[in-house]
Amino acid sequence: MKNKHAIITGASRGIGRAIAEKLAGRGYNLTITCINNVDKLNELAGQLREAYKITCRTFAGDLSDPSQADRLFEDVKELDVLVNNAGISYVGLIQDMTVEEWNRVISTNLSSAFYCSRLSIPLMLSKKNGCIINISSVWGEHGASTEVAYSASKGGLNAFTRALARELAPSNIRVNAVACGMIDTDMNRIFDSDDISSIIEEIPAGRMGRPEEVADLVCGLCMGHSYITGQVITLDGGWM
Repeated sequence: MKNKHAIITGASRGIGRAIAEKLAGRGYNLTITCINNVDKLNELAGQLREAYKITCRTFAGDLSDPSQADRLFEDVKELDVLVNNAGISYVGLIQDMTVEEWNRVISTNLSSAFYCSRLSIPLMLSKKNGCIINISSVWGEHGASTEVAYSASKGGLNAFTRALARELAPSNIRVNAVACGMIDTDMNRIFDSDDISSIIEEIPAGRMGRPEEVADLVCGLCMGHSYITGQVITLDGGWM
């Protein structure tokens, strides 16, 4: 049986890395991307090839730039799964944020999902099957003080998910999002230990989530649940 192919953006660490490991373990051939952590990305690719005997292509580029997204897809001939995971955060008061910083967050977290999805869809339409999963955040639903741009980008990603799912459902292409709560990743290590402890006290599960738990959910959405589409699924330990 021919292996399926998945593209995972922002895969050098954290949630993206965990998703790559999970899908590789299920026999998916992969294309994994990053901007800066190229050595880590290449190391991961080598480990996955060795462990699971899959093909794993790496791509270094900024997918907030549509020309870089075009370059990513130049050699992609078929595709089953796209995971839009690339994302950045900004913590600070909105009046202190520059226009350039705002545009950077929106472009990375939202526009890159558009650029990659529009290039993925024709490949999925050709086989009348496919799955797009967007990695979102609880702040896209609820909003976070001092994270206005991040919240706006994830709120836009949630709306993008729901609308695109309606558009693609007749072609048997599913589109869902995972709205993560406090996950133990480098992005959340910008907070000091006291801040993290205060947040954990608010989470009924009493801990941060693990990247592997996000990956488990993503893998399940990729490999089953053929009637689930247009959903923003919250994974936050009961926090929100």
